[in-house]
Amino acid sequence: MSFTNLGLSPALLKVLSEQNYSKAYPIQKSAIPAILKGNDVLGIAATGSGKTAGFVLPLLMNMQNRLVTKNRHITVLTVVPTRELAVQVNEVFQTFVSGLAKPVKSMAVYGGVSINPQMIGLQGVNVLVATPGRLLELVESKAVHLSDVQILVLDEADKMLNLGFKDEMNRIFALLPQKRQNLLFSATLSDDLNSITQVLLNKPVVIKITPETNILSQIDQVAYFVQEERKGPLLRYLIKTKKWKQVLVFTSSGFKADAVADKLIKNGIDAEAIHGKKSQWVRTEALRQFKAGDIQVLVTTDLLARGIDIEFLPCVINYELPRSPKDYIHRIGRTGRAEAPGEAISLIAPDDEHHFKIIQKKMGRMVDRIETDDIDLRGF
Repeated sequence: MSFTNLGLSPALLKVLSEQNYSKAYPIQKSAIPAILKGNDVLGIAATGSGKTAGFVLPLLMNMQNRLVTKNRHITVLTVVPTRELAVQVNEVFQTFVSGLAKPVKSMAVYGGVSINPQMIGLQGVNVLVATPGRLLELVESKAVHLSDVQILVLDEADKMLNLGFKDEMNRIFALLPQKRQNLLFSATLSDDLNSITQVLLNKPVVIKITPETNILSQIDQVAYFVQEERKGPLLRYLIKTKKWKQVLVFTSSGFKADAVADKLIKNGIDAEAIHGKKSQWVRTEALRQFKAGDIQVLVTTDLLARGIDIEFLPCVINYELPRSPKDYIHRIGRTGRAEAPGEAISLIAPDDEHHFKIIQKKMGRMVDRIETDDIDLRGF
């Protein structure tokens, strides 16, 4: 469906055309008109389905008639679970603000970097994209005020409303005005999320696009069964023989991510590791280079399992399995995005087999199995 029928302004349609957005995805087709009408929205749609543009475009239009003019009092608050996602969502806002009659200033704030530049930068900000901890620090410092927020967005809402963020989110909700538009977007709808949304949302428009397990049908999943000590050589064998130019590798810890990346580099493969213990500058720069194709292999933890959009990423490899089936789906959902094909490979050691069976059962899909005992890994 074309964007021209969704109620967007000619100026925004011009920016969409310049950015090569040719058609609206299902989540955008449903969410944009609902948000333009001022409805609360609960959007459940798979990774890579265009959720971010689905709320950014109508929000920017709605803001034109109700911008808060008091300095450091923001109009739109978007809360996200990770620094990387904060940067990415803000980039989408900044892409489309040029199509507005009235200027709108957006900014991303997150921890791991100095708070002082962020405090200064919040002058005149209308749209704030924030991680919970840094947002509360800025509120306590009186660098930003939430009393005039008109629209609240929770991106990756299932993550934002679980126990890990519960206390911080409750503190944020207490600072917001009771009357506001609420938009919650998530790839999955858990029982916990369903119960919480009944409190947060007022007569919401519920949009549920194709379940993630069906979206994953366009991803070619393969499991290589391998002895633990042969995982590293097999990883290097696959990267070299398949000649992938861009590979995202997931491990279970930052320590393992560093070790895997170091071994790749020693074997002539351009690689970088990023995880929560790396500085924000290192993480941002490595992700930028990987997206640009300047780094062949990015090794990471579940830090990048959610929300990060790497266009046309051909392959994701689970060097180690995640703890939950849901995280497995989020991981492999980094490839096969926006209708592009993708390949997801898991390296399964004997100790992983039982857990992998559980993942497949929860996913509702069996993964093709490849034995590797006969693969000659000498030299890799």
